[in-house]
Amino acid sequence: MSNDEYGYGTGYTTSQNATVSFGDNSTPAAQPQAVKDISTAQFSSEVIQGSMQVPVLVDFWAPWCEPCKQLAPALEAAVAATNGKIRLVKMDIDKHPEVAGQMGIQSIPAVVAFVDGKPADAFMGMKTEGEIRDFIVKIAGASDDDAQIETMLEEADRLNAESDVEGAGQLYADILSVEPENIKAIAGIGHIYLAKGNLEATQSLVANLNEAQLASPEVMSLKSAIALAEQAEALGNTADDLQTKLDADPNDPQLRLDLAIALNAANKREEAADHLLEIMKAKPGWNEDAARVQLLQFFEAWGMTDEVTISARRKLSSLLFS
Repeated sequence: MSNDEYGYGTGYTTSQNATVSFGDNSTPAAQPQAVKDISTAQFSSEVIQGSMQVPVLVDFWAPWCEPCKQLAPALEAAVAATNGKIRLVKMDIDKHPEVAGQMGIQSIPAVVAFVDGKPADAFMGMKTEGEIRDFIVKIAGASDDDAQIETMLEEADRLNAESDVEGAGQLYADILSVEPENIKAIAGIGHIYLAKGNLEATQSLVANLNEAQLASPEVMSLKSAIALAEQAEALGNTADDLQTKLDADPNDPQLRLDLAIALNAANKREEAADHLLEIMKAKPGWNEDAARVQLLQFFEAWGMTDEVTISARRKLSSLLFS
């Protein structure tokens, strides 16, 4: 399969006006805003009419309400995770009190779900992230399409882990053609950029994400991977060069740490982890525990379910508690 067959060289469409390309340094288009502030005049079009297409959550809040501010990030992240199956709008009851008054809302935060133009469910006060997710799932419902997308994501992740970036890229592109805001697929594209040595494109992709997307575990992992790629770029030496230097001076922990960073950039994760563990074994606490800090950054970038992460964590536990 050539690159052009699935859009590596020419880009693939993620919405009518947004294109992300693999093969160049073009800046990926910004994702749609996950949250919209509305007025009383906009309530009919944004909520009543809008909920005829997808469920709409209305977050009634006020600037002086601290619980409102605490609830907002978790609520926005949960809505963003639905990949457009639910929309979220916010109404400042100080500026626009009419709707809240008509609905008899007497305390905030208050979140009301509208489906098919009518209130379908609601909650008031603070909720845990789990409770918010359960509320969102109940409103959004599940579908066969969701199961198919999850299967495609699992396969794309597997291919990516096996360094089949072309196969993974095709699947991520297919997912984004259906769900342009799918954060797992967006993050997967970022990892592919890194695998192809296109650090600038990955940085641009992350720079165009909104606050809720940046808070997702997938993007946090991608950001760690970007930091590691930046570290490797700053070294100015290849893994082979560093290995030669380490062979000449095997007791230099900085050389060994630098080699671990370079090996990770070359996708030699197990070797990279082993070098950091060797530093911790030979020189416990060296440089403010720099080797352990670096290893934890590897784990965050690789993901906690990655096979190498799991294996290295076992080795780390044995070393720390032996």
